[in-house]
Amino acid sequence: MIKKTKPFILFSIAVAIGSYFIGLNANAEPPVVEQPQTNQNISKEKLEAYIKFTKILNLIEHEYVDETNTTILVDKALKGLMSNLDAHSSYMDKKEYKDLNVHTKGEFGGLGISVGMKDGSLTVIAPIQDTPAYKAGVKAGDVIIKLDNKATMGMNIDEAVSIMRGKPGSSITLTILRKNETKPREIKINRAIIKVQSVFAKIIDGDLLYIQVTSFDQNVVKEVKKALTKYSKAKGIVLDLRSNPGGLLDQAVGLTDLFVDKGVIVSQKGRSKAENITFSAKADKDDVKTPMVVLVDGGSASASEIVSGALQDLKRAVVVGEKTFGKGSVQAVIPLGNEEGLRLTVARYYLPSGRSIQAKGVDPDVVVHLGSITNGTTNNGLIKESELDKHLTVGDANTTTEVMQNTLSNKGNNISESEVNKDSQLKSAIDILKALIITEGRK
Repeated sequence: MIKKTKPFILFSIAVAIGSYFIGLNANAEPPVVEQPQTNQNISKEKLEAYIKFTKILNLIEHEYVDETNTTILVDKALKGLMSNLDAHSSYMDKKEYKDLNVHTKGEFGGLGISVGMKDGSLTVIAPIQDTPAYKAGVKAGDVIIKLDNKATMGMNIDEAVSIMRGKPGSSITLTILRKNETKPREIKINRAIIKVQSVFAKIIDGDLLYIQVTSFDQNVVKEVKKALTKYSKAKGIVLDLRSNPGGLLDQAVGLTDLFVDKGVIVSQKGRSKAENITFSAKADKDDVKTPMVVLVDGGSASASEIVSGALQDLKRAVVVGEKTFGKGSVQAVIPLGNEEGLRLTVARYYLPSGRSIQAKGVDPDVVVHLGSITNGTTNNGLIKESELDKHLTVGDANTTTEVMQNTLSNKGNNISESEVNKDSQLKSAIDILKALIITEGRK
């Protein structure tokens, strides 16, 4: 996610109409170079669209059965406009804009879940570990049909998030549909201050460093650096990005940069040339030699996919687990004054190899499913970017289930053998890491 500070220049309908009639003035001298007819048609089409919007707004204001408020009507129109662009663009009112700024700082009031729209339904992408939603048993793939007594059908993401957040200690009841269950279930959750600890570091077998990143807030790079310094003698690293819904782009780039010293980490390409940016590794005191495995699953999205995909492309780590979510688009946060803003999709991400993850995801080098496996395959009920309403297609690089909760405890500095044995993906990652260590030692 990128936060932009450049102001928006808003062109009023009056200016558009004035420009249009000046251009069509029959008595005016013809220009030296005549504009193509197609451009004139486009201008006329735009004008007609502006007039239609204003006409409908006036009709609602004067003819609707109840008295309306123009500001509220325009806000609702903007929300509808943005939500129909793609799954991640949105208009943020004062409360939503404030909530976004608070969330990226790693502390906010609410339940602790990441949600998306699938087939018009509000669906859980992943609960954040050790939050009220996680402890109450909310799982990836759950479809939320009611928030208290308010149906979620037709509700956009921002409205749903606004309802789920609230005063710490207050409660909300989620009515959910879960795969393979015939009846809805109600889950009552008490809101809390969600102060997310985004990085957990532990030791496995005495000399393997396990780093779990649960979300990409502004503290990730700093906390991972601390872990690498504290456990500098580790012979191998497991980076766990499972069910990490993403977050800040600079933290994803910075985290990857801790493990590589050269090469492109990620690039973004958009319609505007200003959005065509390449982020490259910097030669620094990086850990470029310690054998490394990255764990991912269907809940690994956005920033998680940038990190895992870049480390995979740069041959720095082996990626283990399940295919990732597939969110490869860039959202810029553009302020509208001091209290409102737009979250606008402005570009697509591309990994070092030039491939896009949009609606595709990152395929692990070694596929390992968590839990029971039927006929060798499972998707664990996790939704993908390609299943979200209004998801972007991959685009041209040259143009503009019931999921098992992480069984690891966050208490203590070590992961026990019994905990490892309950997590087939982690067990496979450790086995692969040990093989890498042996291979490196023989060179």
